Amino acid sequence: MALVGSAFDGRYAAVRETLDGTAIRPVWVLHALVVLPFALGLEVPLVVQYVPLAVSALLLGLPHGAVDHLAPTRVRGEAPTLRSLAGVGVLYGVLGGAYLAAWFLAPVASFGFFIAMTWAHWGQGDVHALVALEGVEHLRTTGQRVATLVVRGGLPMLVPLLLGVDQYREVATLLVGRFGVEAAALDPLFRVETRLALGVGFALLTVATLAVGLARAPGGLADAGWRRDAGETTLLWAFFLAVPPILAVGVYFCLWHAVRHVARLVTLDSDGERALRRGDAVAALAGFYRDAAPLTLVSLAFLAGFYWLVPVRPGTLPETVGLYLVLIAVLTLPHVVVVSLMDRVEGVWRVA
Repeated sequence: MALVGSAFDGRYAAVRETLDGTAIRPVWVLHALVVLPFALGLEVPLVVQYVPLAVSALLLGLPHGAVDHLAPTRVRGEAPTLRSLAGVGVLYGVLGGAYLAAWFLAPVASFGFFIAMTWAHWGQGDVHALVALEGVEHLRTTGQRVATLVVRGGLPMLVPLLLGVDQYREVATLLVGRFGVEAAALDPLFRVETRLALGVGFALLTVATLAVGLARAPGGLADAGWRRDAGETTLLWAFFLAVPPILAVGVYFCLWHAVRHVARLVTLDSDGERALRRGDAVAALAGFYRDAAPLTLVSLAFLAGFYWLVPVRPGTLPETVGLYLVLIAVLTLPHVVVVSLMDRVEGVWRVA
């Protein structure tokens, strides 16, 4: 069941209500609760900050992309076939394999591509959530949706760089360091003048994007959809400015991006949709994990093998998380292609 363009379709009201109460609003509250102690000066050990990224391997991080083999047919309302399953397998083998090779050959460039790709993909996920899961009406043009993608994806990818440059540099070093090189080529990105220019430019883009949305919102300042968009954007700005970058990205990845994508996948599964209609999010989630379990285990097995392939094996939790993030990068490229196909079928970027 595609929710795009069905904001006022009564058939989808129960599904949206269930998702709003389980996948949207509680996540707002959790992010706000994380902001408060850090805004008051809380500090936590660096090793603790890596925990959300570490647990994402089993809970939501890897699993949220482990249903890609079923998504292309489900989004069309069809049953998977051997051909469709093989097609996704080839996609992962070719694109994932090529990107993995790139990490060995050009790790610094591969890291830069990972940041750009994740920026686009996380923004892509939020645009779908706004249009389909939350039913906003102010994103009336493709240009607005692209601008919103840039803003929403930049919140977790750019804003942490503004005040958390040391941790940003450390993560870059952890990833490229597994391949025996330094991240010195990225040093210009970490300069004060670069970060100041990026921060001012991105803040202006954020304000401009929301201002255009307000001008096109049916109810102006009273428009519920625009207020959701503005509220989420403001919350995420505060979240990524206040919370240490490694912890912030880990929490966001699990509880914002992955949860919204899982919600999308559940609406495409007939059993999951029926569970959502009757308000049973637990049953819907159980069905998702059933579908995701096989390829999640395969990904974990690949991670174990990957440990022996890299030139510099990890010896600490942060280094292991760095290796895991390289795996996430490799899997994200074909995952983005699958999600883009879903967007095309659902008409996320086609505006009447």
